[in-house]
Amino acid sequence: MTPHISAAKEEIAKLVFLAGDPLRAKWVAEKYLQNYKLVSSVRNVYFYTGEYNGKRVTVGASGMGYGSMGIYAHELFNFYDVDAIVRIGSCGAYSKDLKVGSVVIVDKSKADSPSYAEVSAGESYDTISPSGDLDKKIEAFAKEKGIQTFRGNVHSSNVFYSSLDLEKTIKEKEVIAVEMESFALFVEAKRANKQAACVLTVSDIVGGSEKMTPEERVTCLENMISVALGGCCN
Repeated sequence: MTPHISAAKEEIAKLVFLAGDPLRAKWVAEKYLQNYKLVSSVRNVYFYTGEYNGKRVTVGASGMGYGSMGIYAHELFNFYDVDAIVRIGSCGAYSKDLKVGSVVIVDKSKADSPSYAEVSAGESYDTISPSGDLDKKIEAFAKEKGIQTFRGNVHSSNVFYSSLDLEKTIKEKEVIAVEMESFALFVEAKRANKQAACVLTVSDIVGGSEKMTPEERVTCLENMISVALGGCCN
């Protein structure tokens, strides 16, 4: 038990999937897991442990931003001895190749500054890759099932309403989408010498009008969930 997760150590699986939204975690557990059980609901952040393809997994939520993801990833890796965390989240598209509903596998996560890595890990960097080979397994599984994915670098920003020049950021960082948690997850995985990956669904087009409704952000993510679970539990 930690200040933010009430589950007993043995109630959390070695492989964890983290959505940003607690309602998405609930939906994934109810739709995809067998023999699932709610093991933590502190702050209404739900964690469920069950089975997928016979493999024991936990599905939970991270909340929004580096701070929240950093707490959950750190506690799961260090206090629950979790081996791997896969973020299953939403993102805004920068690239014109992406459409609402497109699935993105993160190649590199690029932050606005190195401050989170400096404070959390005592190292100064603003770009970090997934650790382990889960991203490659997910990509291979998607290809096998004929599900299109886009692999690329993402802008991981800790500020939703940013004052930075968007076009300059996209050009300098060479990123195809934006989200808010992968950088903190990858930093915590590197710090703990554990595995992490990130798979995203495009929920809106940055600068455009096309977007998912709040309800669709919970339930219209089947391709992403299928490739993440299937690739890691195949």
